[in-house]
Amino acid sequence: MSKADPIEVIEFLSRFLTERRKTLINDVLQQRTRYLTVVLEDIFRAQNASAVLRTCECQGIQDVHIIENNHLYEVNPDVVKGAAKWLTLIKYPQCDIDNTPICFSDLRSNGYQIVGADPKGDLSMEKLAIDKPIALVFGTEFHGLSDSAKNGVDHLVAIPMYGFTESYNLSVSAAICLESITSRLRQSSIDWALSKNEINELKLEWYKGQVRDADNLILRHFDKT
Repeated sequence: MSKADPIEVIEFLSRFLTERRKTLINDVLQQRTRYLTVVLEDIFRAQNASAVLRTCECQGIQDVHIIENNHLYEVNPDVVKGAAKWLTLIKYPQCDIDNTPICFSDLRSNGYQIVGADPKGDLSMEKLAIDKPIALVFGTEFHGLSDSAKNGVDHLVAIPMYGFTESYNLSVSAAICLESITSRLRQSSIDWALSKNEINELKLEWYKGQVRDADNLILRHFDKT
């Protein structure tokens, strides 16, 4: 791969994109955030996790952390509807160990508070402090968060429910939580948006994904210059 300046590569690849596509990518990047991230712990039904990915993309979430303790996750293309290609998926797949504390440690080292979604949580979503980056953790629909996760989070938050059913579908829970937090962030003075460098990194990645045979085009072009 050429060692050309990333900005120059972005400008080169932009020649192959329509103005409408470039405008859409720019607009989406302005709404992207890593201030809020999602963690999926050992989701064993691919369609459920894929539905959450789609929700994350719609809500402007860039990073999704996937803990694979007992179950590997593969994107379900019929459910995700192409959303996964716009996201950054970080997997924790080490065998024969509990990957949950490893994931939480990584997130804390990057300044996140760890917040678990649990029907028995003692904190409402509206009262969750958003003055610090948030990693929102979801467990399986049948068992919820593992004991390891519950013991490792900073807070457990609950979604209000008023019927007989004890919990929402996983993707519905994610949608409710993410909409609540992102709407509060966007109305606040918190600097939740991506940095200029992060925007350029993603723009380069996305442009390459939109241009056929992008790597070879880049090599041929910049080897001449």
